[in-house]
Amino acid sequence: MSLISCSSIYTPLVHSMDEIEYILPTQKIELSKQTTLAYIEEGTGDQTLIFIHGLGSYLPAWNKNFMELAKHYHCIAVDLPGYGKSSKGNYEYSMTYYAGVIKEFIDKKQLKNVVLVGHSMGGQIAMTAALQYPDAVQKLVLIAPAGFEQFNKGQKEWFRNAMYPDMVKYTTAEQIRANLTVNFYNMPEDAEYMITDRIAMRGAADFDAYCYAVAESVKGMVNQPIYDFLPQIKQPTLTFFGAQDNLIPNRFLNGGKTEKYAKDGAEKMPNNELVMLEKTGHFAQFEKANEVNEKIKQFLN
Repeated sequence: MSLISCSSIYTPLVHSMDEIEYILPTQKIELSKQTTLAYIEEGTGDQTLIFIHGLGSYLPAWNKNFMELAKHYHCIAVDLPGYGKSSKGNYEYSMTYYAGVIKEFIDKKQLKNVVLVGHSMGGQIAMTAALQYPDAVQKLVLIAPAGFEQFNKGQKEWFRNAMYPDMVKYTTAEQIRANLTVNFYNMPEDAEYMITDRIAMRGAADFDAYCYAVAESVKGMVNQPIYDFLPQIKQPTLTFFGAQDNLIPNRFLNGGKTEKYAKDGAEKMPNNELVMLEKTGHFAQFEKANEVNEKIKQFLN
């Protein structure tokens, strides 16, 4: 078994991302364009929640929400194409592409009363799907969604050049830890698996394809901004932001307080309720899981 050192802890490398441990057995479904979507499924109820993770992440990002909400609703968490245990390839990796994948999944599973729950990039994907396929999406839950912050032409070009596959591939173990820690106001101990999993992925045969997906996904977010279309999203929406989000707004390009951007985006959506969480970072659903879970239940009931 290959090992890699990180802060005096030796992390086993995996040979495939399929070896990463998830909280439930993974199922897979074949979609068009040679796409295999990995997901976990649990619970019953009139409403189906589909959890969509963010950039560089995977479905275990929902570990502190999924099982609790599955006590009340039919819950499905997916690995987006290019990520986790889903297939990886020369896909488009745009927001409309990902929205189309979610719609095809909904149709193939014959899901009704669908609520899309999206974090960060997953939030932008959820909003894109709500716009493209309004009849398929009943409600939205957005957690630190990408898309409320605007960027000018030069800033967009900076984003496109700032992330490239080799940069993702050769991120050191120490930098991986730093990158994930910045997602939290105060990183909980039980989030450590996100770091060890990300380090372990570096030994996977599909790791290069994952690195390509991450870099292309950044371009996908930048190339298909959603800000101007927010007023057209009519579905009832619940939005969470951590008041101390270190990623929104981008501190290198815009700066300022998260609440300013959260309020601006939320107010443009006609049926959006905004919840600001104090002492909370970008991973609000993990850092304040109890508050987020309870508010989601209130919203859906």
